[in-house]
Amino acid sequence: MRVLIAGGGVGGLTLALMLHQRGIACTVLEAAAEHRELGVGINILPHGIAELAGLGLLEALDAVAIRTRELRYLNHLGQILWSEPRGLHAGHPMPQFSIHRGRLHGVLWRAAQERLPPGALRSGLRLAGFEQDAAGVTARCIGAGGEASALRGDALVGADGIHSALRGLLHPADGGIRWQGIQMWRGAVDWPAFEGGDAMFIAGDDRAKLVCYPIGAGSTADRRLTNWVVYARTGSGEAPPPRREDWSRRGRLRDILPLARRLQLPFLDVEALIRASPERLEYPMCDRDPLPWWTERRVTLLGDAAHPMYPVGSNGASQAILDARCLADALVGQPVPAALVAYAGERLPKTAALVASNRQGGPERVVDVVHARAPQGFTRIEDVIAMEDLAAIARGYAQTAGFAVSGSGLAVSGPGLAGGAPR
Repeated sequence: MRVLIAGGGVGGLTLALMLHQRGIACTVLEAAAEHRELGVGINILPHGIAELAGLGLLEALDAVAIRTRELRYLNHLGQILWSEPRGLHAGHPMPQFSIHRGRLHGVLWRAAQERLPPGALRSGLRLAGFEQDAAGVTARCIGAGGEASALRGDALVGADGIHSALRGLLHPADGGIRWQGIQMWRGAVDWPAFEGGDAMFIAGDDRAKLVCYPIGAGSTADRRLTNWVVYARTGSGEAPPPRREDWSRRGRLRDILPLARRLQLPFLDVEALIRASPERLEYPMCDRDPLPWWTERRVTLLGDAAHPMYPVGSNGASQAILDARCLADALVGQPVPAALVAYAGERLPKTAALVASNRQGGPERVVDVVHARAPQGFTRIEDVIAMEDLAAIARGYAQTAGFAVSGSGLAVSGPGLAGGAPR
C-alpha cells in the first residue's frame, strides 16, 4: 500500500510518521518549495501529545516547548474567573505543551526526514487534481516551475489546510470560508516570566480579549518566549473574509493598542508587551461549515482541510493529530475504501461538534458570561455566577474535545497572576 498525502503540515507529517510506524509507505506532497519554521504559538493537548509520544517525539518536544501547568480566565481587570490545572497537573498521563508552531513543525519535519525513505517528502508540488479507479488513485500535481506530474497510490489524503485544494475538488459547491467579523493580532516576544513561567491566561471583556502564554525558553532563566493574541469583533460578519493574500499581514499598532488598553491587568503591561514584539501579524478568525462527508472511495480529508475551527480551546492541531492516528489505524488490515469510510465515520461527528462549540466561544465563554453580569468587576466571583455553571462550560468543552479527566479538581483560586511586569 502507498498513501499519497497532500500537505506537509502538522497533520500531514503526523500521518506520514504514523503510517511509517505501521509499515505503510507514503509520499508527502508539500506545496512550499522549502521547509520554514513559520507561525506563532499553539497548544497541543495531552491526548495529542500522547500520540506524538507514541512516535518517540516527547524528548524533542520537551527541548523546544513549555509544559503548561495552569490555565486561568480573567476579566479585563485581572480578576480570576476560573482556574484549572493542565496536563500532568490535571491528572493526565501526558503534559500539555505550549509551543511555537514552527518549532513543532520542525520536530515533525526532521523526524520525517530521518525515518521516511528518500523521495517520500516532495517539496514544491501542489495538488491540482486526481482520478481514481478500482485499483488506485492518481494525483495530478503542479511543480514550483509550473511543470505537471502525476503520482500513483492506493489512497489520497488531503491535509492541505483551510484553503485545501482537495476539499474544493471533492466539494465544489462548499460554502467556503466563514468569517463572523472577528480579527486577531498575534506576536511573540522575549518577556519576563510570570507565575513560574508555565501558566497561560485568557483575559478580557465583551469587546476584546487577550490570550497569553509562554512557548519556549527566553534569553535568560527568568524570561520566556511569550506568545500573545488580541482578538476583537471588527465587523458584522456579513462581509466576506479578507482576501487570502491579506492573511498574516503585518498588524498596525493603531488598530491593536486601543483594544489592549481596555485590559488593566495588574501583573502585565499589555501595551508594552505588544510594542516590544518584533512582529505583529493580523489574521481573520475563520472556519468552514462541517461537511456532510469527507471520503469518496480512495480519497479523504484530514485536519484543517476537513474541519477548520476557530482557535479557541487549544484544539486545532490536537484534532489533526487525532485524525492521523485514527486514519493510520484504520488502514491496517482492511481495504482502503472501507478504511477511509471507517475513519470518517469516527472523526467527522466529533470534529463537527467542536466546530459548533468553538463558534460559540468554546470554554472562553466564561469571560463573556461573567462580563455580562459584572462589567465593572466583582468582590466575590461566587456572587456573580455559581461555580457549577462555570465548571459546566469548562468541563463540558473538555468532554466534547476528548481530553476530560474524571475528578480533575478544577478550581477557582487566588486574586490574580503574580510577577512579570517590567518596571
